[in-house]
Amino acid sequence: MADRVQPAPPCVLVIFGAAGDLTKRLLVPALYNLRRSKLLPEEFSIVGVARAEKDDEAFRRDFDESMRKFSSASENEADWKWLRERMSYLKGDLEDAETYQALGKRLVQSGGRAGPSGNVLFYLATPPAVFAPVIGQLGRAELLREQDGNWRRVIIEKPFGTDLRSAQELNRQILSVMSENQIYRIDHYLGKETVQNIMVFRFGNGIFEPLWNRNHIDHVQITVAETVGVETRGKFYDATGALRDMVPNHLFQLLELVAMEPPTCFAADAVRTEKGKVLEAVHPFGKADALRNVVRGQYGSGAVNGKAVKAYRESPEVAPDSAMETYVALKVMIDNWRWAGVPFYLRTGKALVTRRSEIVIRFKQAPFALFRDTPVERLTPNDLVLHIQPEEGVTLSFGAKKPGPKVTMGGVQMRFDYKDYFEAAPSTGYETLVYDCMTGDTTLFKRAEEIEAGWRIVQPLLDAWSKDRNEPAAYPAGSEGPAEANELMARDGRQWRPLDQNGKKS
Repeated sequence: MADRVQPAPPCVLVIFGAAGDLTKRLLVPALYNLRRSKLLPEEFSIVGVARAEKDDEAFRRDFDESMRKFSSASENEADWKWLRERMSYLKGDLEDAETYQALGKRLVQSGGRAGPSGNVLFYLATPPAVFAPVIGQLGRAELLREQDGNWRRVIIEKPFGTDLRSAQELNRQILSVMSENQIYRIDHYLGKETVQNIMVFRFGNGIFEPLWNRNHIDHVQITVAETVGVETRGKFYDATGALRDMVPNHLFQLLELVAMEPPTCFAADAVRTEKGKVLEAVHPFGKADALRNVVRGQYGSGAVNGKAVKAYRESPEVAPDSAMETYVALKVMIDNWRWAGVPFYLRTGKALVTRRSEIVIRFKQAPFALFRDTPVERLTPNDLVLHIQPEEGVTLSFGAKKPGPKVTMGGVQMRFDYKDYFEAAPSTGYETLVYDCMTGDTTLFKRAEEIEAGWRIVQPLLDAWSKDRNEPAAYPAGSEGPAEANELMARDGRQWRPLDQNGKKS
């Protein structure tokens, strides 16, 4: 962020669902951080749209409280005062045409900050069910029309559809109103510096890319583990589950960045084309694969970080006999020259022993001939671990000789932490993404065909599970997941990198 010296062009940001948690916890703090980094234009304003009855000042006061809680801002801090005075509120029903007529008038009133035909960024911080209706209303009100060199863009949050058919229908509906280059399908994972660094790490260092293939890599593990349960999101989660919620977006984004071919340049279309090719090359799941190479789990009662956690089925608004998965692990194969025969193991879950997102590149073992007296399991595996959160950095594990007259091996690590080398600005993960939308950089956003390719991979799993009524594998809250996930890798003679690196048992 620090190297970007040019502020975004003048624009108005319209937030639908402005009273929601996303806006308070992440979006407005991100805008504040952009202001502190001098990346917001002077001619900038925010229009929040929601149903509640309130005026502009009441709207601003709501954020005074949330900013104290979720950022370092105070009411008298200069950058927050700058942003605060540019905030206004519009009461309206998102499915009522009159709301959009009033919004059009409000945009005209923005004057020099946008003008009647100026730059406007619409952010849909809303439930997915209203994505298409809101965009349809914007189109009918002619608020998406671009003219006189100005732009109109829409940011759409995940989940983008609930299966392949719904994703295709949503794409059809919004593309009938606006063009692909106006649509920014956001995944906040790609706003993380460590995720963006995967491409730089791979393609900017001559020592890694030559080894990044099936000749040298044994397998890859991608983990997104959470300690939180479903908490108050039971109604949403019991209709969604871990597969829909995490795999077609977060996990596949990481898969694409690890497995993609080098793009011709870092231009948006070049990068997105190579990422899309990865999903096209994923070996399709047949019915047998869906049941053998995928594990569904659901947490029961237990303890996380010393705090008691109720079973998923006891959560508010969750069916007492729910078979929805809160954990999923799957084995993915990629059918191309670089990765043929290299398994990618993906896992994600809630109420696990620790919060961790990481990618493990396991290189092939050295020949054992030199180490006949050393049990294979004691040879240090060559793991390259890309730590995404909460730690941010890279670790490389390898073997070295222990001091002494006899040749014996011990495991050692080289570790790089971002905080030791770079001064990181406060971030919610949305700063880069919002800035890119304002400047028209689509590199970190998915095209329609990429969205559908992800759903095309997981659709056979959804179909197989709908017919197979087996219960998800049980695991206690505060554990590393169901035993069946370990068996998934054990069949291949492999094992997961432990989530609990401190060796705690749950």
